[in-house]
Amino acid sequence: MRRFSLDELPQFWNVLRGEMSVVGPRPEELWMVDRYDEATRARLRIKPGITGYQQIRCRGTEDMSVRLNHDLYYIDHQSLFFDLYIILQTLWVVITGKGRI
Repeated sequence: MRRFSLDELPQFWNVLRGEMSVVGPRPEELWMVDRYDEATRARLRIKPGITGYQQIRCRGTEDMSVRLNHDLYYIDHQSLFFDLYIILQTLWVVITGKGRI
């Protein structure tokens, strides 16, 4: 299930309820959000997503600054075409297993 990210499928229910988007920064655990500084809190400006720019660029990295930079880049460059690009790249990443941890 994890290999092909099938464990993410239940999150579509959250999209239907309006709590999440298909594309956006990944939701973060509350204990981690409590430790965010002002710059990091900027990633909370939009709804979290099932997939995002960070997931296709640096899936599996634990370096918070790299992850944050990708999330902020997405927030600043959001568009329908960028979202479609991310969705297509996500499918490629899932199929090939690129970046799996």
